[in-house]
Amino acid sequence: MSISCFIAGADATDLQQTISELKSSGLVKEVFVVQPQNPGLHQVGWIEAASFGSTRALEAIAAMAGEDLSLFYTKSMPLHLGQYALERMCRMAIDAQAVMLYADHYTLKNGNLQPHPTIEYQEGSLRDDFDFGSVVVYQTDALKKAVKSMDKTYAFAGLYDLRLRLSQTGKLVRMPEFLYTEAETDIRQSGQKMFDYVDPKNRDVQVEMEQACSGHLKAVGAYLEPVFRSISFDQEAFAVEASVIIPVRNREKTIADAIESVLSQETAFDFNLIVVDNFSTDDTSNIIKSFAANDRRIIHLVPRRSDLGIGGCWNVGVAHPQCGKFAIQLDSDDLYIDRHVISRIVGAFYEQNCAMLVGSYQMVNFDLEEIPPGLIDHKEWTPNNGRNNALRINGLGAPRAFYTPVLRDIKVPNTSYGEDYALGLNISREYQIGRIYEPLYLCRRWDENSDASLDIQKLNAHNFYKDKIRTLELWARRQYVKSGQKL
Repeated sequence: MSISCFIAGADATDLQQTISELKSSGLVKEVFVVQPQNPGLHQVGWIEAASFGSTRALEAIAAMAGEDLSLFYTKSMPLHLGQYALERMCRMAIDAQAVMLYADHYTLKNGNLQPHPTIEYQEGSLRDDFDFGSVVVYQTDALKKAVKSMDKTYAFAGLYDLRLRLSQTGKLVRMPEFLYTEAETDIRQSGQKMFDYVDPKNRDVQVEMEQACSGHLKAVGAYLEPVFRSISFDQEAFAVEASVIIPVRNREKTIADAIESVLSQETAFDFNLIVVDNFSTDDTSNIIKSFAANDRRIIHLVPRRSDLGIGGCWNVGVAHPQCGKFAIQLDSDDLYIDRHVISRIVGAFYEQNCAMLVGSYQMVNFDLEEIPPGLIDHKEWTPNNGRNNALRINGLGAPRAFYTPVLRDIKVPNTSYGEDYALGLNISREYQIGRIYEPLYLCRRWDENSDASLDIQKLNAHNFYKDKIRTLELWARRQYVKSGQKL
């Protein structure tokens, strides 16, 4: 049992520390540095590449790897290994017959050592930002075969392509043991990181990631061709054309603004507002009642059940007999951007013949001042490949709106995170999802957002749930493809 190590470039001092740490184990037989310039270090090899992300870098690595196992360390900060960490990882990789193995670890953040558990890899863990940590061990033979099979040359998506190809041939195994320490250089809160993938400066990266994911879906029989079920919108009578649905609990600071932004809408058709008040304990209920007393368009609902999340509240609103033909989302701390949002959304349903529609939104602070990254338009969604790419990204955008009969049939998962994403995946299996790329509402980012600052356990729980949803959808789509996509 022996290891070839490939490590990211760094300044000379940090690089030497990592090399010394690796070579302290008798398992390490060779070390290569991956960086543009020759490090000029004695008894250390060199891979001329900017990072592990390119196909060319992986081809060079595969050619150089000469030991049973290959270890990648992808951070530039010094690596600190735990007691017998390499011995443990390598033995488990062999015992489990894993083509790829990763582990829990510690992070050094602002001088504090914190445990950083990872999560189990699932068949639907197709996110290109899946957190494996910075140390990953591969079976060298499997690595070489996967690289040899690569049929596209990527500048950024090479490592993602490698992982997907390995998952087609073997097991990606997690070791739930804290085996090393890495420095955390990105100290932003979770709510600040979550929109990185829609930042325009990352567009070229995202295009490559989409190509790699689509190729994988074709290989595993889950790729969907752009063929959609047609909808006839006049098959059922509704009390109004559209309903805005706001699930709310304890939002006394923002609910009045949200309600007023709905009531100010100008349309050529009737609409109403269904507010599902999930047992608020602050002044939220009184605020809703005061509005409802003066405007018959407001339907104030309190669920009969006490075990509902956001999704469950949506089911209550959609099931109400006064719910309109189209059910339109607005969060209780957000605002529509102008007086014509509902009209634009309803018009888009008819124009695009879609069962679900997703708009775009502007990021603002509590005072409605624009904040980075500004416009979130999810332009990675295309009519031809959006529903395939949806299995890779971590969300579909907002505001969301639905053709009510479809939503009543599918039902919203009774969760308070990812319920909208689950719906989008399910609906897009058969129906077109329409898009409006101009901003429709102002999304307030403030300390009371549910995803503003998540600890690692909560973040892992959210990601595990979305990966599970992707896995279930992947299985369903595979069966759907086998059936011939009969609509």
